[in-house]
Amino acid sequence: MVFENILVVCVGNICRSPIAAALLIDKFPQKNIDSAGLSAVVGHSADAKAQEVMKADGLDMSDHIAKQIDEELVVTADLILTMSTNQTKWIESRWPHCRGKTFRIGHWIDKDIMDPYQHEKSVFETVKKDIVESLKQWNDKIS
Repeated sequence: MVFENILVVCVGNICRSPIAAALLIDKFPQKNIDSAGLSAVVGHSADAKAQEVMKADGLDMSDHIAKQIDEELVVTADLILTMSTNQTKWIESRWPHCRGKTFRIGHWIDKDIMDPYQHEKSVFETVKKDIVESLKQWNDKIS
């Protein structure tokens, strides 16, 4: 299976999914990578602390604008990466045709990625580390 269109999902689309999307875009610039939220803070930029922890790696998320997950996004995606088992179940119950292409980002290390929203910067650092660790397991499957 070739994954050309990858959708990363979290709740608000301002913390975890933009971080994961930025890391994927950096690693796979030739792929179509997008992110969305299950209850997105539509129109908002990425959380300031999320932007800060990514700037440390030279990744700029200042142009990110949060958007809501929808039918068009899930149909287009070859692979949908969520932050938790509950998010995967939510997507699969809403769009049953997404079964088999929707996985937790931490699937291979059996890990949910905690929501850092409204926590201190150190929590964002931990979340970024967890996302990086999770994505390492996807590299050979995506490339």
